Amino acid sequence: MNYILQIIQNEVVQTSVISWFVAQMLKVLIVLIIDKRLDFTRITGSGGMPSSHSSFTVSLACACGFVEGFDSVVFALSAAFALVVMYDAAGVRRAAGHQAAVLNQIIAKVGKEDIAVTGKKLKELLGHTPVEVLAGAILGVIISIIRFM
Repeated sequence: MNYILQIIQNEVVQTSVISWFVAQMLKVLIVLIIDKRLDFTRITGSGGMPSSHSSFTVSLACACGFVEGFDSVVFALSAAFALVVMYDAAGVRRAAGHQAAVLNQIIAKVGKEDIAVTGKKLKELLGHTPVEVLAGAILGVIISIIRFM
C-alpha cells in the first residue's frame, strides 16, 4: 500500500498524467470548436491534435530533467523513450492508420457479408501528423515548466 501512495505522490508521474489529461481535453475542445459536436470518445482515443503520447513522454523527460538533472542518465533514458514514441506516432502508427482506411474501403466495396472477417471497421485514427506530434511535445514542455519553475 505504501508503494501506491509513493506513486501517487511522485511529482514526475503527476506531471506526466496532467500533461496527458490536458492533451486529451484539448482534443475534445478542438473537435467541439471545429466540428461543433461534443465527442467524449476523444478523451481515451488515439490520434488527433495534440498528441497525448508526445505530451506524456516529453513531460516525463522534462520532469526527470528538473528532478534528477538534465545531465542525468534518467533524463537521457526518458528523452530517448520520448523520441522513440514520437517517431512511432508520426511514422509507424500513422502508416497503420492509412492502411486501415484503405482496407475499410476495400471491405465496403466487396460487400457487407465480408465484413464478418473483422467484425467491424478497422480503426483509422491511430497515429499523428508531425504537427500533432510537435504540438504534443511543446505541451509537454510547457506543463513541465509550469510544474517545476
